[in-house]
Amino acid sequence: MVHSAAVFEGNTPMATLILPGWQGSGPEHWQAHWLDLMDRTVLVHQRDWDHPDLEDWLAAAIEAIEQHPNPILVGHSLGAILIAHLASRHPDLAIAGALLVAPADVDNQMANVPALASFAPIPTGPFGFPSIVVGSRNDPWMPPARARILARMWEAEYVDAGRAGHINAAADLGAWPEGQSLLARLTAGVRSRSLALGGGFCGSATRKSIFPQAAAAN
Repeated sequence: MVHSAAVFEGNTPMATLILPGWQGSGPEHWQAHWLDLMDRTVLVHQRDWDHPDLEDWLAAAIEAIEQHPNPILVGHSLGAILIAHLASRHPDLAIAGALLVAPADVDNQMANVPALASFAPIPTGPFGFPSIVVGSRNDPWMPPARARILARMWEAEYVDAGRAGHINAAADLGAWPEGQSLLARLTAGVRSRSLALGGGFCGSATRKSIFPQAAAAN
């Protein structure tokens, strides 16, 4: 079994919460592989994967975060946009960091996929916790230039995944080891910061970005 880097709150290692997107993540998706391979990795279940409602999805995510305080969030597609809404609407939630993979451009996809409408507009304020956005040069759901702009607004690091489509099951990534490395780097950075602050991660009062802004990487 793969053991991801952990931040300790007392004696309890920090969990990784998996946030799939619209229609969920099937068995061939890297998120499903991570659930099988990694310790303390938890799927955030949604009541209806095919008809997403922002308020419902937020409630499920908040419940999971309260059950697993100070987690690392790993969102794909609409799950990444859910993280942006969590950061915007609930800034006091105890979130240690986030990995946002192939965020869906719901603002410009609503006409084609009306089911996504409740997630628009995409929040553009800084998250207040360390985060990495992973974008693809040929993602049909988000132009890379827009992904970079959003990452800059969120004060997140931007990582170019090359031509990886929507970074989903169709991209045939298996367990996506490159993504695992990003998660480990993010988690190790949060752990280092929590140790420097003298203890476990303690929520919004100390949540500051520890990664360079996307503008520095452009």
